[in-house]
Amino acid sequence: MKIRAAKVKDVKEIHKIVEYYADNKEMLHRSLNAIYENIQEFIVMENKGKIIACGALHVSWEDLAEIKALAVNKEYARHGLGSQLVHQLEKNAKTLGVEKVFALSFKPKFFKKLGYKIIKKESLPQKIWGECINCHLFPDCGEVPLQLSLRKR
Repeated sequence: MKIRAAKVKDVKEIHKIVEYYADNKEMLHRSLNAIYENIQEFIVMENKGKIIACGALHVSWEDLAEIKALAVNKEYARHGLGSQLVHQLEKNAKTLGVEKVFALSFKPKFFKKLGYKIIKKESLPQKIWGECINCHLFPDCGEVPLQLSLRKR
């Protein structure tokens, strides 16, 4: 299995993996357009040429980035692949000079196992919540904000 930067040709597979979880109310939907527009933020994991997992790192502020659209094909779930992607995204954030990463998650236990701490959403810059205003679940989507300091790693 190999982790690499996503390419435009991967968008439909990324979308399929994300939509499976979004349809099951385990994450938010992402349009094909949103994935195409942000493809440079995505990494994928592939196995024998097939995309089996994805995740994105979106820089939000000078010292803060968000891990988004983290999903593993259901056939490969529960094998530590999501954790591997998170660690790679954290490494990418450090390379960019980002000091903290956060995630908004319906599954906070996953991120807590990786050392993330639950925070108050008000502690995040207000611009992060601009995306939330356009969501059909706003204002009470149920996502839990979690954060990790990369200085410790």
